[in-house]
Amino acid sequence: MSIEAVRAYLKHFNLDAQIKEFSVSSATVDLAAAALRCEPARIAKTLSFKLPEKIVLIVCAGDTKIDNHKYKEYFKAKAKMLSAEEVEKYTGHKIGGVCPFGLATDDIDVFLDISLQRFATVFPACGSANSAIELTPQLLFEVSRAQDWIDVCSKR
Repeated sequence: MSIEAVRAYLKHFNLDAQIKEFSVSSATVDLAAAALRCEPARIAKTLSFKLPEKIVLIVCAGDTKIDNHKYKEYFKAKAKMLSAEEVEKYTGHKIGGVCPFGLATDDIDVFLDISLQRFATVFPACGSANSAIELTPQLLFEVSRAQDWIDVCSKR
């Protein structure tokens, strides 16, 4: 179970008890915002990409999208998202619950987009389509073991 991997991972940071589980789906930005009763922008969505030599996760604000020009400038490659099967294979999480915690492999680099920095707290998923946790952007950076803050998104 993916949420169990996340729970075990977050236990190392004494954050496992802060995971919120819902009786409704939180699989999309809008559903998560409704479940949490917050604005969609505060949902920290995790997007999965394949680079020639690596898989990367980019966590960004719910009201943004990847800016292909910025992405290519930063990563020196065209943005190529993983398929649903690849997402689960590489992250250990199904689409709707993808997060930067409890990943199936350590070979994935996590990056946080600066779009998250405008909020006091944000809500990333926790490995299932009905879970989330509230974290400050700085704590999210630390707990996700992010490589860097990057600027690869633009407003929708």
